[in-house]
Amino acid sequence: MLSIIVAKAKNNIIGKDNKIIWDLPEDLKHFKELTEGHTIIMGRKTFESLGKILPNRRHIIFSQNLNLKINNENVQVVHSLLEIQELIESNEEAFVIGGSMIYNLLMPYVKKMYVTEIDEEFKGDRFFPKINMDTWREVERIKGIKNQENNLNYEFVTYERI
Repeated sequence: MLSIIVAKAKNNIIGKDNKIIWDLPEDLKHFKELTEGHTIIMGRKTFESLGKILPNRRHIIFSQNLNLKINNENVQVVHSLLEIQELIESNEEAFVIGGSMIYNLLMPYVKKMYVTEIDEEFKGDRFFPKINMDTWREVERIKGIKNQENNLNYEFVTYERI
């Protein structure tokens, strides 16, 4: 089963120049708690922006570059949906972590979304697709704690496909 995990601004911005725009340690903690022990699926640029292979997670990287090789037993490079068909059909949860192109590509196959909704607009160059509420229902909303480290208003929202 594919799930999406994303942090997005009010105007659906998710990043700029291949980076996250905001500093929200609670969101990073939330990401780690949900994805540890699971497969994470991303595009090449998102993988490069991580700066390292995240521990205790299998990484699947979508790339159009047929020559892209990453020598690590926890990393698999794929070039088509067919190569992740098993994950799409599995009962085990795998997380789509970005970027924009990969969210758009895999959205039709996603059953659940974990969205950190940041109550502010940002300028950026990467967007999350608009959530169609005819297709999704909100099942949980938890207000994030605003403090010195997490100085934005945000909520952790879970959606399930109807």
